[in-house]
Amino acid sequence: MSTPLIHIGTSGWSYDHWENVLYPAGLPAANRLAYYVGNFDSVELNASFYRWPRTAVFAGWRRRLPAGFLMSVKAPRGLTHAKKLYAPEVWADRIGEGWHELGEKRGVLLVQLGPGQVRDDARLDYFLGSLPPWIRVAVELRHESWLDDAVFALLERHGAAYCVMSGAGLPCVLRATAPFVYLRLHGPDADSLYAGSYSDADLRWWASRIREWRAGGREVFAYFNNDGGGNAVRNAWALRAELGV
Repeated sequence: MSTPLIHIGTSGWSYDHWENVLYPAGLPAANRLAYYVGNFDSVELNASFYRWPRTAVFAGWRRRLPAGFLMSVKAPRGLTHAKKLYAPEVWADRIGEGWHELGEKRGVLLVQLGPGQVRDDARLDYFLGSLPPWIRVAVELRHESWLDDAVFALLERHGAAYCVMSGAGLPCVLRATAPFVYLRLHGPDADSLYAGSYSDADLRWWASRIREWRAGGREVFAYFNNDGGGNAVRNAWALRAELGV
């Protein structure tokens, strides 16, 4: 099975409130991933932000996920929020071990910096240089001080994607710095992150942006993070339908 060049999914998959939206009533939590992969061809793992999985867990996902399915993984907060990318070598090794085991099911490593982390070009440059070159990486830069052409050029030199964001209080900059685009849709609510459901007009607008990126030869990863009430599931289904994925 060939892997498509547009990947649309959700940020995480194990939510109790998705019962009767994505999951049938009474489905055991252990069976949710198997059910999820019948509806989507990609997912963004968020639990790794709180606790990085053991290497054997990545190997298990590689066996369990179907051909053509790609898992993107959020980098651990110990690296991004506690150490703020400082002295990344130990974490880079651990990430590389897990990423190697994920094999052909690897999507993108998402590196999310905290909203209070201000621009530090040297630290970002060193961190990106510490990662194995075969890891595709996207960087979510939430502080506006990073929005500078020199930062975008730095990302481009490393082949790293600037993470395009949609969400309350976040800069929405349509900038592509890698052979792929990484899009996180945190919800349309103007006052609260991870809230609300995107309208049909919103989704048509994002579908047009994705077509433009694809027309430029870029692979696209798009994940909905507005999980409340099953909004992420419905929005991901609708965007897939709009794009004919």
